[in-house]
Amino acid sequence: MSKQEADYGTFEATVARSQKLEADLAVNPEKYRVLTGDRPTGRLHIGHLFGSLQNRVRLQQLGVPSFIVIADYQVLTDRDTFENISENVRQLTLDYLAVGLDPINENTAIFPHSHVPELNQLVLPFLTLVTNAELDRNPTVKEEIAASGLKRINAGMYNYPVHQAADILFCKGNVVPVGKDQLPHLELTRTIARRFNDRFGNKEMIFPEPQALLSTSPVILGLDGSQKMSKSRNNAIMLSATEDETAKLIKRAKTDSERNIFFDEASRPEVANLLLLLSFIEETSPEKIGEEIGDGGSGKLKSRLTEGLNEYLRPIRERRTDLESNMDHVTDVLKSGVDSARSVAQDTLDEVRKVMNMEL
Repeated sequence: MSKQEADYGTFEATVARSQKLEADLAVNPEKYRVLTGDRPTGRLHIGHLFGSLQNRVRLQQLGVPSFIVIADYQVLTDRDTFENISENVRQLTLDYLAVGLDPINENTAIFPHSHVPELNQLVLPFLTLVTNAELDRNPTVKEEIAASGLKRINAGMYNYPVHQAADILFCKGNVVPVGKDQLPHLELTRTIARRFNDRFGNKEMIFPEPQALLSTSPVILGLDGSQKMSKSRNNAIMLSATEDETAKLIKRAKTDSERNIFFDEASRPEVANLLLLLSFIEETSPEKIGEEIGDGGSGKLKSRLTEGLNEYLRPIRERRTDLESNMDHVTDVLKSGVDSARSVAQDTLDEVRKVMNMEL
């Protein structure tokens, strides 16, 4: 590999950095700034809750300043429709607030990046710091292009990792919670930060090289037991679903013909996934739950999951219903988040212009 190309690093090195970072976050939360977020493609589901949302609330409670970006521009990269973007932004924000993200009382900002022009201005200088070859070999880009099913790939999708780098670096984010599949994007962000500092920084660190905080949650499969939970795959339980809707979805969840219930991800992925969901709710091991259900069969497993999940989600759903009656508050949260993000982004852009000799 040429020295001019981005090094996507080894997974072992990333794990080691993540473990060290996790330990220090609890002791020195003020040293860090988290950047995370989602694309507004619809309401969030329980896979999001157990996979990422709870961790964001945990970091907030530790006192780590957090920027939650709603990546609305990126919806345009692989979808022909745009009519529902604004409504999806509001629904996403409702889910964020319902699970406990708190922009009012905590150092948390929620904002769509389309409303932060200073952030998006960083994309242009960042594009000069990467090569086409590096984007060509980014495995996450390849996967997204394949998953999109589009015959014509627009430049927005191709340059998605560079825009994501702007999302992270505009606020000088130095912690990014990610799963293993998102590491190539983050490594390119680290490369862009390093190259910017080397080229323009005059031995000063303008941008930090953000570190990955690896998720410890296993991949949560959908109710079909074969694919990652996703609304588009029609295999998800939405946070906003009613208790009756939840019961019907779990009743239809795929299991297998063996009556005795035990946890084995390799040979019984569908059953194992339902046990895993129960383990998040009951805060015990899926193996233990399987032993307790035993020969009660899939009926007892589904009944226990339905009752447990509905009880677990009840306060979240109640908060969401209350928030839905005051959408002006949701708008205010987003406007406040935009104001906070723009203030930080303007300071960063001023610094970038200065070191690039572009001041007036």
